[in-house]
Amino acid sequence: MFGSIGMPELVLIFIVALLVFGPKKLPEIGKSIGKGLAEFKRASDDLKRTIEQEIEQGKTEVSAVKDHVAGIERSLRDTPTASAGATADQPAPASAEATADKPAQADKPSPGGLPLESVQPPDSRPIEPS
Repeated sequence: MFGSIGMPELVLIFIVALLVFGPKKLPEIGKSIGKGLAEFKRASDDLKRTIEQEIEQGKTEVSAVKDHVAGIERSLRDTPTASAGATADQPAPASAEATADKPAQADKPSPGGLPLESVQPPDSRPIEPS
């Protein structure tokens, strides 16, 4: 029950405590030791619960960030890329007269292959902690 402390050792400790503190003080000391141990157990359980809640909250935040990144990756994969010639999905290039009215930068494709006027800026809102 108490590790390597057996019954004879416990009796000896009780006798020494009885001689040192006396029969009137011994119940008060036992009561205060019991209250102290109960308070220590309560505090350690509270600390353990707080740590577990923080770990779960961290896991939830990591999961939300992973989902957000996966959504961005999916949207990047779904955007069409420019090819050298027109395909069935892409319209044929415009004639020279139609492009003369547009500014020079609109004709140049962006790094993703889309004209600059159709490229949306990335969502620059910061991720707010929950």
